[in-house]
Amino acid sequence: MVLEACVETFEEALKAESLGADRIELCDDLGVGGITPSYALLDSLLKQLKIPVMVMIRPRGGNFVYTASEIKVMRQSIEVCKSLNVKGVVFGILDKHSQIDMDITRLLAEYASPLEITFHKAIDDTPDPVRSAEMLTEIKGITRILTSGGKTTALEGAENINEMSKVTAGHLNILAAGRITNANLKEISGILDVEEFHGRKIVGTLQGF
Repeated sequence: MVLEACVETFEEALKAESLGADRIELCDDLGVGGITPSYALLDSLLKQLKIPVMVMIRPRGGNFVYTASEIKVMRQSIEVCKSLNVKGVVFGILDKHSQIDMDITRLLAEYASPLEITFHKAIDDTPDPVRSAEMLTEIKGITRILTSGGKTTALEGAENINEMSKVTAGHLNILAAGRITNANLKEISGILDVEEFHGRKIVGTLQGF
């Protein structure tokens, strides 16, 4: 079982590691769903943490349809991550029809190589997350998909999450999310056919030091 803690501060990251997190997803401004963190924070954390760090690549909050200039910013952020030797990056791009933008996703995946790549919860905004997950198996370099199965919580999306796990088996991993905490992890892990779990409280409360 792999536990990925979603954090936005230096202190949260260190506490998550101390509480047993296996991996960190580092974001800024989780109030809008997370955007790319600062270079300074990332550089400082990488000098302190012993566990892998996945970095959110998202230039703004809002939808996941990006302009050419925003894609350029995303590429520049990926370049910074590569220079700092992070474990991987996290992004998701949709088209105006709320389908995965396969061309831009493939382009960014090629650019991010050899870093690990998580396609984030943008997939939950697509009309058919299961079909969308299957489509992502066609893109070389995608390591995992972060999803709550198109629902608000992992429990509500359990059926879809398990279907996503089936259609992507042997190609990439499904990272389950959606109000998963250390309190309900045992219950949820018994329902979901996945080995990776993500959350703000996946190893306990990180706020308050």
